[in-house]
Amino acid sequence: MMSYVGCYVLAARIFFFSLYRDYAFQVALDAQAECKALSNTVIKTLAVLLYFAGGIFVSSSMWVLGITGTYLGDYFGILMDKRVEGFPFNVMDNPMYMGSAMIFVATSLWNAKLVGLQLSAVIWLVYRLAIILEGSFTSYIYAHRDQDEARFRKILGSSRNDYNYDP
Repeated sequence: MMSYVGCYVLAARIFFFSLYRDYAFQVALDAQAECKALSNTVIKTLAVLLYFAGGIFVSSSMWVLGITGTYLGDYFGILMDKRVEGFPFNVMDNPMYMGSAMIFVATSLWNAKLVGLQLSAVIWLVYRLAIILEGSFTSYIYAHRDQDEARFRKILGSSRNDYNYDP
């Protein structure tokens, strides 16, 4: 039970920090001059396509993962039955991070602001670092969970889920 409380508290912190990050991003865009080379119909169309594609990746990821899957529930011992392999994870490995980066690029293009593209590159690099760190941890915990489950089954002859086991 406490693991869920911890996960939801972290989810709230991440969510509200993300709102502040988005606000700060928009303030940075508003403070810069428009780049005339980015102010045309082709770029605006690309921005709309990127924005909607990114939004689909982010929202469908959240839908499939739920709150605990989205907001690092695995760090609290809250694991899904198995890794998600359907849409949008069958299109790319990290659709939430990449979709979010697409939205930042789209916003930068729509506003025709070079500083937004530079900040989007920084955001993408931070996301890449998070992917490297989280990916190895996620693989580790799911591998160990499967090993622990096999040991539990061998000792007791059934799954820990039969005993309402909650780490």
